[in-house]
Amino acid sequence: MELFVEKLLNDFQRNFPLEPAPFASIARSLDASPEQVLQTLRDLKARGAVSRVGPVFKPNTVGVSTLAAMSVPASRLEAVAAIVSQFPQVNHNYEREHEWNLWFVVTAENKAALSETLREIQLETGYRVLSLPLVKDYHIDLGFRMNLGQQALETAGGGATSTDEPVDADREPLFGAAEDLIEVIQDGLPLVARPYLEVARRLDCSEQEVITKLREMIDAGIIKRLGVVVRHHELGYRANAMVVWDVPDAEVDRLGHRLGQQDCVTLCYQRPRRLPDWPYNLFCMVHGRDREEVLACIDDMVEGLGLESVPHNVLFSGRRFKQRGAHYRGSH
Repeated sequence: MELFVEKLLNDFQRNFPLEPAPFASIARSLDASPEQVLQTLRDLKARGAVSRVGPVFKPNTVGVSTLAAMSVPASRLEAVAAIVSQFPQVNHNYEREHEWNLWFVVTAENKAALSETLREIQLETGYRVLSLPLVKDYHIDLGFRMNLGQQALETAGGGATSTDEPVDADREPLFGAAEDLIEVIQDGLPLVARPYLEVARRLDCSEQEVITKLREMIDAGIIKRLGVVVRHHELGYRANAMVVWDVPDAEVDRLGHRLGQQDCVTLCYQRPRRLPDWPYNLFCMVHGRDREEVLACIDDMVEGLGLESVPHNVLFSGRRFKQRGAHYRGSH
């Protein structure tokens, strides 16, 4: 990867310029032309290395979501995954190495719509759905720093963003005046010289109104970050595992914070147990260039944090049936 592309991906996964010509601002910082920046991003998006340039919303603020799992016979997995992926409310759909072998994320405008979607998936596939909504996040960002000369994966920005903020499961998501803006930008900003102006034209408002509303949503924590959203697999990080832990409830915050600060952990969150089927309440995602790198990181965490006695399981990803940004609006 050329140094220019590496810097473009590393430096602008967050803090994307909120000004009329953001790609010109990026170009100045990279000693390039705006058209070079735009064409590079278009090319990266076309080959799947970049998902979009746009917002990553904090979970359960502009909509509601859940992580769901199904236990499907291996002979039926591909067919069932295809049914699940047909739902527009499903944005990620992966095979994982476990009895619960199909894992997908469902988003919706509100809790009623989410419940109805889960019910429809269960009816259409004929398999029970295990719903594991987020309880608390300790490190959710999805930024990746590309260090081509190193084997270690680092979160973009130089370290973990640790939070201790519970999710209010009874709170309805925010829409109001921002709902039309969310619908327009949820798949990313248009890759044109004046993206906010193009969004404004679609909304019949001013460019400055779009910029102001985005700044308000960032300041309020509704948008976790605004910038380039990369696909780790296409950029060389071809192995990932969801590591799940059965942690005593009194210890989950302490361990969640410590796990969230590990360099190779890219997400860390608490989710509910579903006994007797699912005993785990702490989840973290580990990405690496290959399976051995991921396993080495997990071994280092277990030893370094003294987790040898904590029951855990490692669910490596297999086939990726679907991956795109979440759709909170226009899903029905």
